[in-house]
Amino acid sequence: MSKDAVKLIANNKKAYHDYFIDETYEAGISLAGTEVKSIRMGKCSVKESFIKVEKGEVFIYGMHISPYEKGNIFNKDPLRVRKLLMHRYEIHKISGKVVEKGYTLVPLKVYLKGSLVKVEIGLARGKKLYDKRADIAKKDQRREAEKEFKVRNLY
Repeated sequence: MSKDAVKLIANNKKAYHDYFIDETYEAGISLAGTEVKSIRMGKCSVKESFIKVEKGEVFIYGMHISPYEKGNIFNKDPLRVRKLLMHRYEIHKISGKVVEKGYTLVPLKVYLKGSLVKVEIGLARGKKLYDKRADIAKKDQRREAEKEFKVRNLY
């Protein structure tokens, strides 16, 4: 794998359904050795997780990393709180927006960038029910159009 190759491990599709994503940031994540091995095997989930800024540091809660099979005593708790690694100016910028405008922080993706584990964070605004319905209607409309196009080009 080359130095800048990106391999997607976990994707949070639910976040795109429940929120409008305004900005994205890339953060490193502080992990134990067995957690890294487990992530390399693709055993990671960010579906129910969320991110908080506390005392100038960023933490991810509810991120599930399955215990590594050969890890025995070195395995950590699968749902433990993990620290995200970001530049101080990015943290200040994010925390200012979260406090001021009612934004929330959601993890969007977990991926390997070279040998490093990265998390893509989204600065998000919550969607109302009618926004979700509009998105679903748009998706259905696009799907119907593609289906029609496919049928028309078959003959």
